Amino acid sequence: MKKFDVITPFDICVDFLIDLGTTIPEFGQKEKLVDGYELVMGGSACIFACQCAKLGLKTAGIGSVGDDSFGNFMMECWTRDSVDTSQIRKSDAKTALTLCLNKTGGDRSILTYMGAMDTVKSAWIEELLPQTRHLHICSYYLLKSLQAEYPAILQKAKELGVTVSLDTNWDPDENWDGGIKKILPYIDIFLPNENELMLITGKNNVEDALHYAGAVVPTIAVKCGEDGAYAYCKGTIYKCDALKITVADTVGAGDSFNGGFIYGFLSGLSIEECLKAGTTCGSLNASKPGGTAGQPTLAELKG
Repeated sequence: MKKFDVITPFDICVDFLIDLGTTIPEFGQKEKLVDGYELVMGGSACIFACQCAKLGLKTAGIGSVGDDSFGNFMMECWTRDSVDTSQIRKSDAKTALTLCLNKTGGDRSILTYMGAMDTVKSAWIEELLPQTRHLHICSYYLLKSLQAEYPAILQKAKELGVTVSLDTNWDPDENWDGGIKKILPYIDIFLPNENELMLITGKNNVEDALHYAGAVVPTIAVKCGEDGAYAYCKGTIYKCDALKITVADTVGAGDSFNGGFIYGFLSGLSIEECLKAGTTCGSLNASKPGGTAGQPTLAELKG
């Protein structure tokens, strides 16, 4: 029996969400009014971990927080959602902060101060590999210090029988490289959205991108926002529609999808059932502001 079901290197970040409504920010010292704000836990891997824990998976995050009020806030959030925090270190740098400007209709602009985010050491991950069933990699392009380390980490994971999932998230530099193609052969489940999939593979349409990535990765689950999601496995495409909900915002919806899909995978569910679990988690996440407030528990997912 492994101590953990899931471990994940954390991209620790506090999200400061501004509800713009229809307001458009302008420079020139122009003051404008917005509809509201929330201070919530951010970081894609952090949100993913909370969803996993709410679905009953023993989940641990690996990372650093600043010795500050935002760091304390993050620790309280993980404790509340039963995420194991024993592998969270204190850093001399400030806790990372992301400013999310959310427009009416679901679109958003994201500004991030990195702070202590990119301080995860490969040794911290490797020492937990024998204790886990699954490793989830997130924010590949933000945690740059790990990029060169991942081939060795993933080789060890494969030797130990640990399965691996990957959601790169957006590349702020828009280079879409960083050695990503070197690690894809180690990945069991690839979890991009449509744009990320095409940009990473260098293909001009989703179908070509799926066939290209599908020749290397056994299972691909692609997130399509309000259009739901689909999965590609052994040449077969599976589709699942999103739930009909009123969208509060889309912060963390993709990460909650990942949590639901990985729950299904580790529970031995079929691809269709994994896709449904992921889509349900992603949809319910978007029904409330922030990355975790709308996440379902296992009882709610099954209900």
